[in-house]
Amino acid sequence: MQLTRRQIITAAVSLTSIAPFAAIAQGTPSIHVLKDPNCGCCRVWVDILRAEGFRVTEERSFGTLLVRHKLDNGIPQEMMSCHTGEIDGYMIEGHVPTADIRRLLDERPDAVGLAVPGMPYGSPGMGPEDKREAYNVFLIRRDGSTEVFTSYDAA
Repeated sequence: MQLTRRQIITAAVSLTSIAPFAAIAQGTPSIHVLKDPNCGCCRVWVDILRAEGFRVTEERSFGTLLVRHKLDNGIPQEMMSCHTGEIDGYMIEGHVPTADIRRLLDERPDAVGLAVPGMPYGSPGMGPEDKREAYNVFLIRRDGSTEVFTSYDAA
């Protein structure tokens, strides 16, 4: 089979027009979130991730199964919150802001991931940011130790 000049030009134009979209899709971070299907704040956090350009898949999990998953993946009990994300080899526990997730992916520290323990008011998915209480985002090291990754002042 021999291609005509017209077929070659049409194919080239088609590839040129879709190339930018392929580049965008490759640069879009994908995160898998395990959450209680009845939790409203988990839903809002997932919506924020999507609005910020993350591709999100969700898995229903709750109770001891969810806690076991967290512990098995290196999240200390004192760092736990209501939902857990997995992105590019890192665990994201609780209401972590998207800017911190992006920074983690840019810096690539040797760590388990990030956590916002509890459910601080005004963190992403937990009420208006302009009324937030002060909270910290912690980096969880592989040995289970933690350190402050980012601090957010009260509004």
